[in-house]
Amino acid sequence: MEYDNKKGLEWEWQSIDGAMTKAPLGGDGTGANPTDRGKKGTKRSMLTEGKGIPLSVAVDGANRHDKMLVKETLDDIIIERPSHKVIQNICMDKGYDYPDIRKLVEEYGYTAHIPRRGEEKIVKKIPGHKARRWVVERTHSWLNRFRRLLIRWEKKLENYFAMLHFACAWITFRAAGLFG
Repeated sequence: MEYDNKKGLEWEWQSIDGAMTKAPLGGDGTGANPTDRGKKGTKRSMLTEGKGIPLSVAVDGANRHDKMLVKETLDDIIIERPSHKVIQNICMDKGYDYPDIRKLVEEYGYTAHIPRRGEEKIVKKIPGHKARRWVVERTHSWLNRFRRLLIRWEKKLENYFAMLHFACAWITFRAAGLFG
């Protein structure tokens, strides 16, 4: 709320994406990572506002598909969204292109921007239009700079979740210029 008062959250464009990290000790919220030869891993799903400030984070095993964490991620937004008078767009990658996800996002009052699976990407520069989904990728990169989050050493999900929230708060306060 302090960031919103000082800088203002950009609710018009939001982005959601997942990222996987290693979890060698296992514990709750871990699973076989399909991209790391079945080793234990964790997936975090994050929703950011237009400038990359984290609004919500959800955690599950690395073997969960991104679409399975969308509802939990949208339910866990830490600050109340503005009324439905404000148009809110949500940008997602092709991994979220399913009818049930499009319907879910619409129920939450978003206009979905999801490229279709199977279609080639056509790169057109549209004047005044900027890429919007990369901000969530950048925020995941910022989180990976916290060594404690890059590899999950906590067995208890609550401890890992607390560290994620701490890192998100740190990112938000730095962006607001509240501390260096």
